Amino acid sequence: MENQDKNEVLSRAIKAGKRTYFFDVKKSRNEELYLTITESKRKFNADNGNFYYEKHKIFLYKEDFEKFKNALSGVIDFIENGTVPEDNFFENDNLEKSEEDMDLGITFDDIDLSL
Repeated sequence: MENQDKNEVLSRAIKAGKRTYFFDVKKSRNEELYLTITESKRKFNADNGNFYYEKHKIFLYKEDFEKFKNALSGVIDFIENGTVPEDNFFENDNLEKSEEDMDLGITFDDIDLSL
């Protein structure tokens, strides 16, 4: 029930050593699905003797999935096999976008930023 309140549709976690990666599919107010990927790492604060979690989050929207998959696959293949990925996996022509170009129809009110 709690996940429904946060607009979570699906959540999966992968433990990898001291890190945990969370893949959360969420739904915006306008019913669009998007993916958040969160890296959480347990750290120790020597000043107060307590543990805390350092978290980093990215948001990935449906219209970017194909480019993201291709680029990720290309760099993983390079790491594993030394095969240099094709340049077309990395489209740099859209790095400088105007505010109008970046309007996804989603506001920050649509996104649950709580960790």
